[in-house]
Amino acid sequence: MTTNAREAGERGPERAEGSEAGPDSDGTGRSRRWAVLAVLPFLAVGIGDVVLLLIWGIDPLWGFAILPPILFCSVLAYIVFSTDFLEGRT
Repeated sequence: MTTNAREAGERGPERAEGSEAGPDSDGTGRSRRWAVLAVLPFLAVGIGDVVLLLIWGIDPLWGFAILPPILFCSVLAYIVFSTDFLEGRT
C-alpha cells in the first residue's frame, strides 16, 4: 500500500492523490450516477409490484403498505453506493 492510499484510507472516503476521479465523481469519491443505475432496477421492480397490486383490484392499502420498505431500501442502497461505503475494505 502506498503512502497516499494509506493516508486516504485514514482520512475517510476521499480519493488519494493521483487516483482517477471519473466524470461522474465530484472529487470525494462519490459516484452518484453509478449509484442511481445500481438502485434503479430494484426501485422499478418495487414500483411495478405496487402498480400490479393496484391493477389487480386488491385493497390499495396493501399496495401502499409495501411502498415504504421499497423506498427505504432504495434510499439506503443509494447512500451506500454513492458514498463508496465498501471502498478500501479487505
